[in-house]
Amino acid sequence: MNTTVDLHPSWLAVIKSEFDQPYMQQLKTFLAQEKAAHKTILPHSSLWFNALNSTPFDQVKVVILGQDPYPTPGHAHGLCFSAMPEVKPLPKSLQNINKELIDDLGINNTHAAYLQPWAEQGVFLLNAVLTVEAGNANSHQGKGWEGFTDAIIRAINEQAESVVFILWGSYAQKKAAFIDADKHCVIKSAHPSPLAAYRGFWGSKPFSKTNDYLQQHGKTPINWQL
Repeated sequence: MNTTVDLHPSWLAVIKSEFDQPYMQQLKTFLAQEKAAHKTILPHSSLWFNALNSTPFDQVKVVILGQDPYPTPGHAHGLCFSAMPEVKPLPKSLQNINKELIDDLGINNTHAAYLQPWAEQGVFLLNAVLTVEAGNANSHQGKGWEGFTDAIIRAINEQAESVVFILWGSYAQKKAAFIDADKHCVIKSAHPSPLAAYRGFWGSKPFSKTNDYLQQHGKTPINWQL
């Protein structure tokens, strides 16, 4: 992993130096060891930076922050909460996201696991950790990815204007420490997972709140329909 990584030029201009940091070298060593041990790393390496390549830096309007990729083979493709089109049934957190979208805006996406169209409109779907061992959730936490994704969030905070940050659950909300709430919009609620949604995710209306803010700041709202 180095500066020759296949990354959109808009992102390389902002975070290229991160690839030379010690934590990134440690992460590279860890991933090489996992591969040498014949462990399956998800998603495929060509999709590790899919969130960045799908939403160029200068097009980021909304940030949704996830934790790490789905550990089920065939699900993760580098966008948080999103799964490949053929995945059925939908992951449970995504089922709840779709239920809240129906309640909030009357938009029914219960048929769709694939959130790529959101990313292409400026919804930056970033996991804090970009890889995982198949079948072993959270297995790559603390290996270096967090330093990289924290740098990404800081860059958006400092260099972009009037971005909506949607932070679901306590893990994502820790990143609020990097975000200037006077410069950007920060929407916080419980996580959409079945274990937490009842604590305040239901009725939080993040999608309409996002579009209201974007329109107030002269930006095109997101078409959430898939």
